[in-house]
Amino acid sequence: MNRLERVSSEIKHEISLIIQAEVKDPHVGFVTITDVEVSPDIKFAKIYFSVLGDDAAKKATLEALKKASGFIRKQLAIRLNMRYTPALTFKHDQSTEYASKIDSILKKINAEAPRRQSL
Repeated sequence: MNRLERVSSEIKHEISLIIQAEVKDPHVGFVTITDVEVSPDIKFAKIYFSVLGDDAAKKATLEALKKASGFIRKQLAIRLNMRYTPALTFKHDQSTEYASKIDSILKKINAEAPRRQSL
């Protein structure tokens, strides 16, 4: 595991804890940090998250996380012993929704397969 992977993993773990325990915004629902991409110079980090709910809940959560990003970054700086704490950018991770959509399509195809074979 190289340095960027270790830093990404540690940031992912700490941000998950910070959001769960310390962010008090009611718009931040059940958030799961799915991935963290850190720039090679470790000055920027994209934080990918998923959240349960409809599009309005997702949008509200994204806005709440953007508002709390300064607080989260400060808490991250306290917890991690790094020379520089990266600027945080939050992005909604749509991969779980995409996987769910593909799964439902595959189930539909499998359900139709016996009918096609009988023709």
